[in-house]
Amino acid sequence: MLIYGSYLRADENLPVVGTLVTLADTSVAILAGLLILPALFAAQHAGVTIYTDDGALIAGPDLIFNVLPTLFSGMGASGVWVSLAFFTLMSIAALTSSISMLEVPVSFAVETQGLSRPRASLLVGVLAALVSGLIAYHFSTLFAWVVTVTTEWAQPLLSLMLCVFCGWLMHRDQLLNELKQGCPDIENGLFWRIWPLYIKVVCPLFILAILAHGVVTG
Repeated sequence: MLIYGSYLRADENLPVVGTLVTLADTSVAILAGLLILPALFAAQHAGVTIYTDDGALIAGPDLIFNVLPTLFSGMGASGVWVSLAFFTLMSIAALTSSISMLEVPVSFAVETQGLSRPRASLLVGVLAALVSGLIAYHFSTLFAWVVTVTTEWAQPLLSLMLCVFCGWLMHRDQLLNELKQGCPDIENGLFWRIWPLYIKVVCPLFILAILAHGVVTG
């Protein structure tokens, strides 16, 4: 949302857009859970192990690359089409996520090194492909570690830094002026009464709790 949001027009209503994106993302995640959890227990009924040694449901790479393929293979002819649809959708999700991740270093190279966008995209894309190839070659040792570092540490830390920047470093009038371009009456609404405190205090506390949970359980 942060990367693509930076390319919105200045007169977009950011609170409305942010709310719609959040609702859409959360709805898709809930629907995915409602589909995968019954599939897991169906796989268990077919003899597939769905629990880790500590009693938790298998998740992450083991779920995607071990449990679900085993489930699909036991579905007969329909399993081929179900697996094709599933991994096609997962590939699309990975591609769109990769575009947003590559945009940051590409824009940095364009703005600071004077490279053209095609050349910067090619350079960053090749570097990313090389790193991805290395991870894929050492899949059993590197992939889970990379997932842990990025999802349990990098994402919460970056989110915390964003909250600190927007809540404590950016001037309140700067934020208000940006938001008023797309929503002139925002200063008198409920959003502006809640959001500054939320981004300064509530969000950082929740993010710190997530980090603490990762330390304790990790």
